[in-house]
Amino acid sequence: MTIRFETHSEMLATAIKALSARDFWTPFSEVPSGKIYGEAAKSDGLAAFDALIGQRFHLTDHPAETHIGAEASPWGLKLDLTYPAATVEALIDASAAAQDALAAAPITTRVAVCLEALVRLNKLSFQMGHATMHTTGQAFPMAFQAGGPHAQDRGLEAVAMAYCEMTRFAEAAVWTKPQGKHDPIVMEKHWTIQPRGIALTIGCNTFPTWNSYPGIFASLATGNPVIIKPHPKAILPLALTVRVLREVLAEAGLPRDAVLLAVDTPGAEKTKQLVTHPDVAIIDYTGSSNFADWIRQNTSRKRVFTEETGVNSVVITGTDDFDGMCANLAFSLSLYSGQMCTSPQNIYIPEVGIDTDMGRKSFDDVTSGIVQAIDALLQDPQTAAGICGALANPATRDRMSSVAHESIVLRQSTSPATNVVTPLILKGRKDGPQDAECFGPVSFVIPCTSAEDAIAQAANIARTEGAITAALYATDDKLIALAGQAFARAAVNLSINLTGKIYVNQSAAFSDFHVTGGNASGNASLTDPAFIAGRFTRPMRRWPKRC
Repeated sequence: MTIRFETHSEMLATAIKALSARDFWTPFSEVPSGKIYGEAAKSDGLAAFDALIGQRFHLTDHPAETHIGAEASPWGLKLDLTYPAATVEALIDASAAAQDALAAAPITTRVAVCLEALVRLNKLSFQMGHATMHTTGQAFPMAFQAGGPHAQDRGLEAVAMAYCEMTRFAEAAVWTKPQGKHDPIVMEKHWTIQPRGIALTIGCNTFPTWNSYPGIFASLATGNPVIIKPHPKAILPLALTVRVLREVLAEAGLPRDAVLLAVDTPGAEKTKQLVTHPDVAIIDYTGSSNFADWIRQNTSRKRVFTEETGVNSVVITGTDDFDGMCANLAFSLSLYSGQMCTSPQNIYIPEVGIDTDMGRKSFDDVTSGIVQAIDALLQDPQTAAGICGALANPATRDRMSSVAHESIVLRQSTSPATNVVTPLILKGRKDGPQDAECFGPVSFVIPCTSAEDAIAQAANIARTEGAITAALYATDDKLIALAGQAFARAAVNLSINLTGKIYVNQSAAFSDFHVTGGNASGNASLTDPAFIAGRFTRPMRRWPKRC
């Protein structure tokens, strides 16, 4: 056994402190610099990625009956990758065979495996960046960060929380109950961390590692073997993850099959078979609410953690930095073409206008300011491609055409490069398409009767449709307090007066709880104790103590 808890115990201790402090901390730099990752890291990462193209992806001793794969790079690169594929029953049998050994391993051993895997994944961040870029359509800088260090941060956050939850209570106790004149009752009690069983992680197309790592590492640290079911269009980032985890498990003397890859192809998905299999006890899912509803309707006695569809809103009631507000919103609306669960969609503005540092601005003035800021930001095609990325799913373009056809267009989407599109801005109308999520680079500007009405409409759609983020621009403290209460009741994270280099789309590990779990956009929060505690139980053994 070469994996030792002490190797990364200092990093774990600091992570645990960060969970409580909620201040900025990360051991994994988001800067793709040779000074940090090594002078050859960039070229080595690209070479490692290139070496995978057109090949069978190798996973030592992984169950396999054939090799399949149907990924296509949104950037046009031909991938031709295939992966070991097995039946659902073969995967379940292999996972079940690994279950007892993983559960019996000490907490420190399982946590050490997770920590070592995250450190090794961090060293692969350049390769992971290219893998994420060419499966999701993210531009490389974002793919590096979101696919690499930011995902690793979220994984580490889950491991740290898991360690806290598993060790917060005594493992054993001598229980003494006084009996007056009689001898006290003395009992010995021992508690065991008992994992629930096989965990299934269902990956998404747009953020395969960022959204999957919390569930993967939370389940593994708490002793549950994990079957990872990637989106068929974004397999490679999670296949690289599975390879690293299986290597580290073997070095720790644990079964490789404690982590398995369940690949499939569009139209022949294995997801429903895995979800409904009686041996699957935990499900982590990121995706549409429609399928989340299907999961809930077709499972019982399983622990299900979801991040789902939602409508994120911006409320503009006033600002003391009009240009800064417009620039901030332009970037937020453009980033990765709105293909983020945190991207704003609906923009609520009083129809009578707002007060700003540049004087009174009408509804049309505010809309024009945002549109002009987008145009200025994306005027260079190379810059536009770097910010907007490429569309991950061709259906997004069809959806854009459909809603544009039935709405007043305030800004027409453009295509500065193949499969790259800029934001489409539409005017919202009563009972229009803005009343549900319109995933992609589509936003609706909605006139409201007052500032209070704007807040009420945004908070209401969060309650009915779900939302992960909300943004407010206001100079009136009473409106800020009103919005704070309204969005808190809707269980939405609220950002106020963002005008600089921090955006409503961004979520910081160890500080921001991503999703609250309190509205229709998801029932779980990354990463709070509730995300961890349901993955294990604490059965007790007790007996009278003999003197």
